[in-house]
Amino acid sequence: MKKILYTLFIGLLTLTSCTDFLEENAYGKQSSENFFSQKEDLAASLNALYSVVATSQQENDFVGTNFLAGDDITTHPASNKQPLREHDQYCVTDNNSWMVNLWEQRFKVIKAANFIINNAYRTPDVSKEAIVEAVAQAHFWRAYSLFYLVTTWGEVPVMLKEEINYNAKVWSVEEIYTQIVADLKIAEDGCPITYNSAPYHNGSVNVAVSKPAVKAAMAYVYMCMAGWPLNKGVEYYALAASKAKEVIDNVDLKTYDYRLLDDYADVYSVEYTQKNPELLLGIYYHRDRAPQMTPLTDLLLDMKIGGWGDTHGEIKFWKEFPEGPRKEATYLPKILLADDVLHDWWYDNGGTREVVAPVFNKSSESANRGEEFDYTSALAPPQFGQKTIQVIRLSEVYCWYAEASARAGEVTSMAVDVLNRVRNRADGATTNLYSMAMSAEEIAEAAYNEHGWEMAGYYWCGFAPRARDMFRMNRVKNHFEYRKSNPMIEVAPGVLRNETLSVTGEWDDSKMYCPYPYTDTTYNPGLVK
Repeated sequence: MKKILYTLFIGLLTLTSCTDFLEENAYGKQSSENFFSQKEDLAASLNALYSVVATSQQENDFVGTNFLAGDDITTHPASNKQPLREHDQYCVTDNNSWMVNLWEQRFKVIKAANFIINNAYRTPDVSKEAIVEAVAQAHFWRAYSLFYLVTTWGEVPVMLKEEINYNAKVWSVEEIYTQIVADLKIAEDGCPITYNSAPYHNGSVNVAVSKPAVKAAMAYVYMCMAGWPLNKGVEYYALAASKAKEVIDNVDLKTYDYRLLDDYADVYSVEYTQKNPELLLGIYYHRDRAPQMTPLTDLLLDMKIGGWGDTHGEIKFWKEFPEGPRKEATYLPKILLADDVLHDWWYDNGGTREVVAPVFNKSSESANRGEEFDYTSALAPPQFGQKTIQVIRLSEVYCWYAEASARAGEVTSMAVDVLNRVRNRADGATTNLYSMAMSAEEIAEAAYNEHGWEMAGYYWCGFAPRARDMFRMNRVKNHFEYRKSNPMIEVAPGVLRNETLSVTGEWDDSKMYCPYPYTDTTYNPGLVK
């Protein structure tokens, strides 16, 4: 927080196909006292908010490392990955060099949102509708950041004004969730179903926050409130199911213009990065403005193309992942090593490889812009990429509805139907694996697992990565114990492999949260426990 500027720099929005909105104006630094005095200031302030959102997500260490608590993903045992390893080994220190970025970036987004929420209503010569829409979007992004904070650190300071308060009160987890829900309700009321023009619509999809996206976010927030640590249970699962059902009903009625792509491989493809019809909310990047640093993160250090080796798949999760097109699109089918030969991931070159693990294939891009990543090529992807960061997808809403309604004690035909929509695409055939004969518990667990497989290895700003599912279900401790035992797994006939990175120690619930950054505890005495 100590680095958050009191004034906002009115930057340029990093959105594609919005050239009419990207004309530079020398607004410079503005304080709330003399801003919103002309009609152009409203658009400029919203522009600045989205610029802060996009910038806060553009580099891998800004996005989030607590996703490594999940059972789908792990990191390198050496190299320069210590900030990542601490999360993966459940022993995060208060001086973790990447964690401070995660903390700081969330408060920057809140600061930019507060600037609009508290001041936009005095903008002259614009319609009330335009002001309501802008304020609603700001409420969403404040809720989004508070949600990240409360699921990562638990009790945190909450500031609802554009201020730096080193004595800011630390709010309880329940108080923070109450604020999140209040913000989301305002966003739900004020955001439109769809936008009609740039920069908020790029001709194919909504670029800015829409009503369907807010409803979906509310569904998942209610699921988290139903689970650990608040444990509000059935009532909140029912709220989550109701809100997800609103999205599904409107999609089926064509009131909301979203649909599942037919082929799961298209979900993260370059072809659909600007026009993905199942993406309710994304963060979009212009090819020449603040692209994201993710294309090389999942590629192993010893691959021919020279990845960063930040993350890779956990073996048990890969083993249990159902075979089919979804699994084939989630992991690289082969890896190209320095010998210019394509190998199965479990090839260990006589025991000389530092990391032998499945490799995710969701963020990589071709060295040639506009082309899909080719795992057989020796051409390295660029350091910076322009794939859209996916925040909420329709398939997730299907899984959330099925799980929430089942955990509320009800097995519905809609839950079975939407789960089969997700699974049939994953299988590449009409298998209709799920049925009304299943119990509520079986449907809930099936939905929980389907969501995990849908999102496996995708964590760059996603609203609900696997680790967050495990957090709300209080299952992180189970995985901690599994990682300690680290058994050998048969990954191919006669081939046994286990995780390279060890986990030690004893579990306690403090491991569910990150510690406050040391630099901030020196400024705010309220952060010292």
